[in-house]
Amino acid sequence: MTQHTSLRLPTFGQAVRLPAVPDDLLRKPALELADLVRSGEVSSRELTQASLDRIEATEPLNHWTLVDAEGALAAADAVKAGDERPFAGVPIALKDLFLAANGLRMAQGSDLLGDFTPDYDAAVVRRFRAAGFVLMGRTQTPEFGILPVTEPRRFGPARNPWDPERTTGGSSGGSAGAVAGGAVPVAHGSDGGGSIRIPAACCGLVGLKPSRGRISRAPDLGDHMLSTDGALTRTIDDAAAMLDLMSGHEVGDATWAPPPEAPFAELSRRDPGKLRVALTFDMPIEAQLDPAYERATRDAAELLESLGHHVEEVDAPWKGADLLPTFSALWATQVAASVMHGQLVTGTEPSAKNIEPLSMWLYETGNSIQAPQYVAAVAVLQAFARGIVSFWNDWDLVLTPSLARPPVRHGEIDPLGENPAYEFKKSGEFTPWTAGMNVTGQPAISLPLAQSEDGLPLGAHLIGAPLAEGLLLAVGRQLEQARPWADRIPPEPAG
Repeated sequence: MTQHTSLRLPTFGQAVRLPAVPDDLLRKPALELADLVRSGEVSSRELTQASLDRIEATEPLNHWTLVDAEGALAAADAVKAGDERPFAGVPIALKDLFLAANGLRMAQGSDLLGDFTPDYDAAVVRRFRAAGFVLMGRTQTPEFGILPVTEPRRFGPARNPWDPERTTGGSSGGSAGAVAGGAVPVAHGSDGGGSIRIPAACCGLVGLKPSRGRISRAPDLGDHMLSTDGALTRTIDDAAAMLDLMSGHEVGDATWAPPPEAPFAELSRRDPGKLRVALTFDMPIEAQLDPAYERATRDAAELLESLGHHVEEVDAPWKGADLLPTFSALWATQVAASVMHGQLVTGTEPSAKNIEPLSMWLYETGNSIQAPQYVAAVAVLQAFARGIVSFWNDWDLVLTPSLARPPVRHGEIDPLGENPAYEFKKSGEFTPWTAGMNVTGQPAISLPLAQSEDGLPLGAHLIGAPLAEGLLLAVGRQLEQARPWADRIPPEPAG
């Protein structure tokens, strides 16, 4: 396991030179790496060792909570040339949150969990192993996945490879940092309020939130109203292949999305035709939009128009809606349940010593909400969702900025702050568009189409109708071909 210490890091522009993986091997798409292993051109052990070397070299960026070098090398040695599994021999990172992996500690960013180590695999992890992935270990998350920044008290801040003084986003911040920093080609993430799309936007990656029910939460949950698993990738091809791998009903699921008409890898290559795209800057949570993000989003709209699509700026159906209080009631009860789970598996009482002030505030708030209030909050959000989804009767896609601002500096949203309610409000102001799609259950994707004048990634946020991941991927491929981004990497890279 890696050790985490406090290190004084350079400011942006004072890049630390890190030893490069030969030919930047791990920056190739995961599907391409699997082809190299399959052909015998590269061994899985070489890839895994390269990943371990890169993890060590980028350790000051603090993306990992646990690295299983021994287990990863053993798994790599079991992969031979000619292995036909789709990702045979390819390293992958697992987000350290709500995803059981046999033998790998699951800390969830919290002291409350201690060294809790599941003795079984979640369905998603089982699928990763069956596909031939080599599990490298666990990546950073804010405590219980609450915030859109990753700087838990237990492990310290996950630093952005583009600028170590800024956040990788959250809650899949460690996974996004590990991919952007070149330690793994793809990483697991999850998204309950934007937690795949936010770090993708902060780190210059592709981040797809699938439709509700697309990916099973087995065996721990029958379903989840807000959260879904997913992946952080560099390319649309990898995003589609990861969705194909992770999707599908598991026995006992309470709800599930119907299977697509064809594999997502195929749907992503279809011509989407001329689409009706609604451009909006209306926010469901009031916030100040950074001019750089407005320019980047308008530029994305112009690019879509140049590809033959009709783009029109419109008023959004969520305009003027203040969802934060109702969403917070639902969020607080789920945080309270997460704390109760930690208490159950460790036998430790939650206290100010083992959970952060923001988590304690949400835990206490969640416990104060009575069952009828919770049911009412769900009903209000479902009614809101019904009205929002009908907007897609007139539009194929909706385009918004991914975030209101480029990645914030560490400490700007502080889980240890004296006023937790204020810090939670600031998190919504940073990410006003993402959580609404968790409420409606619609798929959405952040694409790394732009950068700010000082080189920070800026994401374009495309929202599809329910079950329209194939369309999002097809349009994403069009945009990727028109303005390639996979080779855009942090300078040197920064460390």
